[in-house]
This record gives sequence, structure tokens and C-alpha cells, in this order.
Amino acid sequence: MAAGEGMRLRPLTERWAKPVLPVGGRPVLALLLRELAAARFTRVWLVTGHLAGQVELVAGDGSAFGAEIRFVRQPAALGSADAVKRAVEAGAAAPFVVSAADTVYTRGDVRRFAEVFAGSSSAGAVAVRLQPAPSPDRHAVKRRNGRVEELRDHDPSNLWSAAPLWGVGAPVVDRLCLDRPPHELENAFQAAIDTGEAVLAVEIGTTHDLTYPLDLVRENFPYLRSI
Repeated sequence: MAAGEGMRLRPLTERWAKPVLPVGGRPVLALLLRELAAARFTRVWLVTGHLAGQVELVAGDGSAFGAEIRFVRQPAALGSADAVKRAVEAGAAAPFVVSAADTVYTRGDVRRFAEVFAGSSSAGAVAVRLQPAPSPDRHAVKRRNGRVEELRDHDPSNLWSAAPLWGVGAPVVDRLCLDRPPHELENAFQAAIDTGEAVLAVEIGTTHDLTYPLDLVRENFPYLRSI
């Protein structure tokens, strides 16, 4: 998902698309595509919107990353579930893995997450990490025995937040965009859980996220972390 406007990163994202901004001096999208290729994802549907031309220029046809990329346009900020539904309408078939294009994962975590999801019969999977949520719209996840009970846990002692990495099965696809717009992927997952579908909570390592302008400084000048 690479269509967002990156409102919290303004004014940077008025000129540059969020996925092309660097982490460790390299476009975050390029890092993610290499991680997807290492996880043996050879077909990628890249949903673009805001400053789409920049995103598509970095991705190219995917051959530089060992993948085949198909571009899908989201015409407006209609939500993450809408972005996923547009990929489905463009040919993506469940089960599949969804990631935001503004996050860098610990090496190997995407592959391990995908293997856990693929080896289950669950309706979906959510990656959880032991680190504070990077923004107010991401929350702690309430889980029990490896399954998600609620995607929004308001318990302040719960430090396991959701990463923007999802395993999507047919029961979740069937519930995409049934809520009010903007249609969010979180709501489709919760709707599946509320009807008794199993959604795994898969633990991953820490992530690097670009949410605020200061994040861009911290992620590209690591020596500032000690200040």
C-alpha cells in the first residue's frame, strides 16, 4: 500500500511521496521490495495514489528487485481496505500478504510471518511487535493463545502494537469495505474476528517507521539516537 498522502510528514510529503523517502539512505520502498523478494514474493501489486509517478519510478517493473510489479491506482485517500480491494479487483487472489510501503522490517521477518500464515488455516494474521505504536491510529493488540481478540486494546500496560503487515484470507476479503468510508483494513479483520474467524497474532521484531519529520532524521543519522 503506497497511496497515502503522508499527512504527518508534511511539508516533506507535499513534494515527495512517502515511500520514496529514505531509511538508512535508501528509499523505504526499495528496502521493502527487496525484503519481499527475499521472502519469495515474486508478484507484487503496488497500490499508488499521491505522487504515484515517483513511487512507480522507484519500483520500475520490479526486475531490479527480483519481482514482477503490477500497479494499481487508488484515486483518493479512501482507506487501506479500499486499497486492498482494488488490488483484489486487479487480480490479487487470497491468501496474500499486505504491507504498508513506509515500514522497514527486521530482516527475515516478512518471510517468517508469511510462512506462519501460510501454514495455518486461519482467516488472517496480524504482525505484532514489542514497541510503542508510532502514531495514534495504531494501537496495542489484544491477543490470547496466539490469536487476536481485539485490534484495539486500550490497556496502557500492553506494549504489543500492530505492525502494518497483514495476512489476508478469503473471509477477510469478503468483509472489505463493508464499513463507512474511509474503509480501513483493521475493520475488516475485526469483523471477521467478531463472527468467530481465527486471526493469528504473529510476533515479529522491531520495525523502522516513517511517521513524523523527526523520524526521517533519526532513521538516516543513527548517531543522533544517542543524543
